[in-house]
Amino acid sequence: MSIWVCGEVLIDVLPNRSVVGGGPANTARALARLGEEVDFIGGISTDSYGERVRKELEDDGVSLGLSHISELATSTATVNVGADGSASYKFSIDETATFDFSDWLPDSYRYKPSLLYVGSLATIVQPGSEALLKWARNTSELAPIIFDPNVRPAVLNDRAHYLLQVERWIAISSIVKVSEEDLRWLLPKEDIFKIARNWIGDSNLLVIITKGAEGIVGVSADEIVEVSGIKIDAVDTVGAGDTVGAVIAQTANKGNLLNLRGPKLYELLRCASVAAAITCSRTGANPPTKRELLAALEMQA
Repeated sequence: MSIWVCGEVLIDVLPNRSVVGGGPANTARALARLGEEVDFIGGISTDSYGERVRKELEDDGVSLGLSHISELATSTATVNVGADGSASYKFSIDETATFDFSDWLPDSYRYKPSLLYVGSLATIVQPGSEALLKWARNTSELAPIIFDPNVRPAVLNDRAHYLLQVERWIAISSIVKVSEEDLRWLLPKEDIFKIARNWIGDSNLLVIITKGAEGIVGVSADEIVEVSGIKIDAVDTVGAGDTVGAVIAQTANKGNLLNLRGPKLYELLRCASVAAAITCSRTGANPPTKRELLAALEMQA
């Protein structure tokens, strides 16, 4: 059984170049580089961008056998990188293969994934997001779900509506990976730990919050576990959160999610922090291989 990563793969258009991007695609690549068996579930165009997408994902070891090949165009995201390395995006998504989740999604009962990682724009862009949510609900009966909202106000700037969509996904998830920036935008007047506690309620949900250079924190019903960020000379932050998501998915896939507490949760967050630092030390979404991560963890020990 493989890990399924579902959502968008698109082209990030940077000032001097274009690269294959999209949060879910970045996470799938990161998982494959870490040595995991991973299937990417998404729409891939037959245009030149789509051919590039296919080659780069497959070169990293991501299986595309369950993806959908479409005559529609590939979506693009124009990226602006700030002086501090942070990125902002302007998307072209209408009538694209990237967000077509209409009637082709694979049969979860037939293929039986071990885990589903889903998120980003695919979970809020209509009408595909409705089909995706219905499909994910069925999948959740077979496999745990990790959800990453990866909030993009440039696409949907209605906070109340965005929050409603996010909370529908949280309701079927076992782990939520979310950035502090996402939380500050969704609920600007609320404390981030209060938000996490409200989402958890009386469930076993684990909320993992990335805080950029300040580190990562895990919140469950009965504890808060935090690790500091790794001090580096950051090139940019593109793909850092997606790398964190890959480490979370890899660890969650190895055992009972309820065991991700205390020292085990701390070790997960430490590993994710080191992996994200490696990604930030390089241009674009360029996550570490398993060998690179293990070497870096030994240096940090």
